[in-house]
Amino acid sequence: MIDPVTLAVIQAGLQQVCDEMDLTFSRAAFSPVIAEADDRSDGIYSATDGSLIAQGSKGLPVFVGVMQFSTRTLVERIKAGITAAPEPGDIYIVNDPYLGGTHLMDVRFAMPVWRGGRIWCWLSNTGHWPDTGGMVPGGFSASAISAEQEGLRLPPVKLFKKGSLDAEIWAIIQSNIRVADQRIGDVKAQASALMVGADRLAQLMDRYGDDTVTEAVARMRDLAARQMRAMIGLIPEGSYAARAYIDSDGVVNEPLTIALTVTRAGDGLTFDFAGSSLPCMGPMNSVRATTLSSVYLAMRHIFPDVPISAGAFEPLHVTGIEGTFLDAHYPRPVSGCAAEVSQRIAEAVFAALVKAIPDRVTAAPAGTSGNFGLGGTDPETGAGYVMYQISGGGYGGFAGGDGISNGCSTIGISKAPPVEIMEQKYPVLYRRYGLHEGSGGAGAQRGGFGLDYEIEVLRGSARASFVMDHGRTGPQGALGGQDGAVNRVEITRDGKVMVPEHLSKAQDIVLAPCDRVRVRTPGGGGYGDPAHRNRDLVAEDVRLGRYTEKEAARLWPDPAPVRGV
Repeated sequence: MIDPVTLAVIQAGLQQVCDEMDLTFSRAAFSPVIAEADDRSDGIYSATDGSLIAQGSKGLPVFVGVMQFSTRTLVERIKAGITAAPEPGDIYIVNDPYLGGTHLMDVRFAMPVWRGGRIWCWLSNTGHWPDTGGMVPGGFSASAISAEQEGLRLPPVKLFKKGSLDAEIWAIIQSNIRVADQRIGDVKAQASALMVGADRLAQLMDRYGDDTVTEAVARMRDLAARQMRAMIGLIPEGSYAARAYIDSDGVVNEPLTIALTVTRAGDGLTFDFAGSSLPCMGPMNSVRATTLSSVYLAMRHIFPDVPISAGAFEPLHVTGIEGTFLDAHYPRPVSGCAAEVSQRIAEAVFAALVKAIPDRVTAAPAGTSGNFGLGGTDPETGAGYVMYQISGGGYGGFAGGDGISNGCSTIGISKAPPVEIMEQKYPVLYRRYGLHEGSGGAGAQRGGFGLDYEIEVLRGSARASFVMDHGRTGPQGALGGQDGAVNRVEITRDGKVMVPEHLSKAQDIVLAPCDRVRVRTPGGGGYGDPAHRNRDLVAEDVRLGRYTEKEAARLWPDPAPVRGV
């Protein structure tokens, strides 16, 4: 049996392989959304069933489960003869949401790693491409009613064959996406990350031996399952219900409901979504892989010390999604599933479990990626462009203090690209970029603040689209805390300010030079009764201009005295 020291070293070594893939991908990519915002992830997956072995610590948490499902689907299709069998040097490409994916812009590569003439594992990664075709630049169509309107859908096919790019497959892709000439840089970066991973993994296996590493992988999975069950043991037995809401599906201007009951029985947790809304017309449907991954990432937030492995998912059971918008099938549009619906699912998990283990769960975070796409042609260069902006928001207050301000989204580590980079690459000017002051929900520990930014088009005509959320209701407070501020979107055209009909969703808004878009992202929910807040903390927020004296007096009418006084 493998000794604990060797197991720990191999586990860290596999993690390092994934981290190096992540770094290679970001450093070599052309698109700011990957190179600067780190909207990508890399991992190692089982050759037999695609289950997760290790994933990079710098990758998006939502891809923890999703790439497991997409790799599993690839393995199953190869076994069934639907997809061509691999040879050394082959790399598959896939972005089909219904085959274990997310939205079309999340493009996955998968490459087999061979040892002794057989496939020992798969290396897989996902990168957010700025555009994959469809109705609007950037792919986030707020009013799409079918998958075809969202972009090019690729089943698993070999983009690289025996180490060489397949010119015919690449020509098909280029012919169906915008700014196609710029994608080759991202494609080569994505493939290079896998090749670096294969080299580093070979070094690790050569050092310790294939049998030892294989045994370590099995032990890692078993230990992760045991650790998750131990954490579940901290939750009192019983059922805990919560709801979360999506502003609208972008087509029908009515909220969608995520109904959740979490039940702890023994050493397992069941997440029952029965009673959630039916499949919707617009792009806020979620595919099964994304729904399950959203539950997994929520539990990663609650129990971050459990190692990332397929074993950590074994005690978690998801039911009740069949027939709801959380289990979408072709041709339902799904562009909002990974970036928005996933965060509402996580919010529902937080809202349920904060009642059971309040010291380990926060109030709701901002819970929107703030997807903003802008596309056009720069008359100064004559070149087309697709700009994709994501943004942070406030985290929820928690037992230990106030929420973080302008934190990354619940589903990942992606951060907004630097303003200087965006202004350099695109014909825009950021007129403001600061905190959305006062947006944190009141509580004994208030929520963190969202972001307030405004972009002006400098030259040429452009088309803007948004797929965001929390414009109708703010992130939920917990245990008596108040909700955070809502997401606010304003478009200024010809000096007139307009608000989208669906508040957080709109598409194909034509902008001219000097037109502007302003976005104020949500603050996190407050935690605990506002009357229990330390009065010195209230005074400090007022002193720093986060709230006016009148606002503070309304939100915290009788704050608690300083502890110990």
